[in-house]
Amino acid sequence: MKAICFYFQIHQPFRLKRYRFFDIGNDHYYYDDFANDDIVTRIAHNSYIPAAESLLHMIEQSEGRFRCAISVTGVALEQFEQYVPEFIDILKKLAATGKVEFLAETYAHSLASLTDPDEFAEQVKLHDEKIRLLFGQTPTVLRNTELIYCDELAPQIYSMGYKGVITEGAKHILGWKSPNYVYSAADCPALKLLLKNSKLSDDISFRFSNPEWDAYPLTADKYIDWIASTPPEEQIVNLFMNLETFGELQHRDSGIFQFLEALPRFAAERGIEFITPSEAVAKLKPVGELSVMHPISWADEARDTSAWLGNKLQREAFDKLYSVSERVRLCDDRRLKQDWNYLQASDHFFYMSTKHMADGDVHSHFSPYETPFQAFTNYMNVLADFIVRVEEQYPLSIENEELNSLLTTIRNQAREIETLNKEVNSMRQNIEHYNEEHRLREPKPEATEEVKEKKAPAKKASKKAAATAEEKPKRARKTKKEEPAKE
Repeated sequence: MKAICFYFQIHQPFRLKRYRFFDIGNDHYYYDDFANDDIVTRIAHNSYIPAAESLLHMIEQSEGRFRCAISVTGVALEQFEQYVPEFIDILKKLAATGKVEFLAETYAHSLASLTDPDEFAEQVKLHDEKIRLLFGQTPTVLRNTELIYCDELAPQIYSMGYKGVITEGAKHILGWKSPNYVYSAADCPALKLLLKNSKLSDDISFRFSNPEWDAYPLTADKYIDWIASTPPEEQIVNLFMNLETFGELQHRDSGIFQFLEALPRFAAERGIEFITPSEAVAKLKPVGELSVMHPISWADEARDTSAWLGNKLQREAFDKLYSVSERVRLCDDRRLKQDWNYLQASDHFFYMSTKHMADGDVHSHFSPYETPFQAFTNYMNVLADFIVRVEEQYPLSIENEELNSLLTTIRNQAREIETLNKEVNSMRQNIEHYNEEHRLREPKPEATEEVKEKKAPAKKASKKAAATAEEKPKRARKTKKEEPAKE
């Protein structure tokens, strides 16, 4: 039985304000709160909320047969909590249905997997904790930033506990192979790969409302017919796209929501089911290994990482940022770590792209800057101030190995001091307890005085008795002398 695996991506970066060279060292707040509030709120009400409500309606109408997956970044969730908390409530309702799976990814939508394995693992762990906290799920399938993947990442992803990973069905990787199968990773056969069907996904994301497209208008029954007509031995059709496709990239008046909600009915008529990524990984067997020697992504025509690291500006900013990654991970400054997360968002490098033609149009459409050079200058000014703050805690003149050694010594000393403090506190308590017991054993001063007072009269009485005894013989002798002689 053929299956459709729907996956929707949600991400919004913290956009930077205009940050001048003269602000370096003077202003440590980097974000355009007004723009972030305005953009996130607008997209949420135009796209995210109505799209999520459509998904809820589809689950109810199909009696649970429709199911899908959502991947939402940690930095996006922070903004929803701040600006559009009602959208978080709808996502919780989707999670409560048991038909929507939340995927793992990097918290900051970062490119850490390309340069820093430790930071990559830390980002994914942080994101998993956020998903568990909000939605009560523990992700088992990973969706790396922008579907970035290569053979080198497979062993680490599997060692982190994930059974599957979602990536792009890039033509230069697949060759004659179809993306409509489950594959295993070349460097880690236990890890399963789910590949995006680019053609069918982009028909919805980019071509749906294009009147010049030869398949326009696209209807739900026509679309399901295309899927049903694929070779019967093909297992799964992975449809991966941004959730803002619905209502933002494709406007409401294009009929995009009606198209989406009609899909489960026509799929049921043709015997096509819906499954989540974790179900696909658990149920479907890989047809073979797939080797990806160089990183791929779902961005631009090249389907590589050139969207973020394709020119000197991007690479300089990228290298400068991750040059302090180890120092930031070692620090305990909450504000510094928060800025570290926000500055890692891949969007900042995307805005610096100098590509032209169709790819360039996409980059300029999403960029808040007039030129890539303005994006680079603004980001580097912010980064310069950030690095100054990092250096104040951990000077860059100290080598990483030396810094680690010093910090280890400091931590050991801190633990030793803590142990000694506990011992001192214990000794103080013992001494206080001993003194208290000693005080309880000693007689009270008041009681001692009463005893003395009671004993004192007894002594006086004995003295009087002795004096009386001495006086009696004396009186008797006097009496004898005074008596007259008898005649």
